[in-house]
Amino acid sequence: MTNTTDVRADIVRYARDLSAAMALPAMDVVPTLAAAIRETWRTGGTIYLCGNGGSAGNANHLANDFLYGAGMAHGVGLRVESLSANAAVLTCLANDIGYENVYAEQLRVKAEPRDVLIVLSGSGNSPNAVKALEMGAAKGMTTFAILGFTGGKCKALAQHSIHFPVDDMQIAEDLQMIIGHVCMKWLVANPLAGAQASAAAE
Repeated sequence: MTNTTDVRADIVRYARDLSAAMALPAMDVVPTLAAAIRETWRTGGTIYLCGNGGSAGNANHLANDFLYGAGMAHGVGLRVESLSANAAVLTCLANDIGYENVYAEQLRVKAEPRDVLIVLSGSGNSPNAVKALEMGAAKGMTTFAILGFTGGKCKALAQHSIHFPVDDMQIAEDLQMIIGHVCMKWLVANPLAGAQASAAAE
């Protein structure tokens, strides 16, 4: 029988590392992100999210949470889209113009200045994430990046960088979800005036 370590020790270490990361100064930028999402909700703009691998899965998850969890309880949902969600679009663009352009091209076609872009990246160096932020700037969007490790190239490109200098991809990806869920719960507690009136009338 192969000897294994006690997983309970890993649980303790993981909880310690996640708690330490959440105490970092990067969390001070989260209120700015929440306020930007709410303002885009107010003006009828769109929230765009993107990432790769686990971060793409997180983008899809958070798009669902903002669409339904944050908005529909009050009758007025947010306009939100994960640029990572449409396999046909992703494979078409990757095949025709390169994987590094799969997010930038979608933003070139659809984004407007009142919109918000949230890039999720562990390393901050994924070429498609870098190009998404460049396109977001070119389109006049408000841009955020939730990053781990050194923050990579995305750290300097995002208007608002939420950078956790943690050398652990799983912790970095968990932080993406925690920040998204914190923003969602805040939006539920602080809906638009019109959304509050709509809910009261039902």
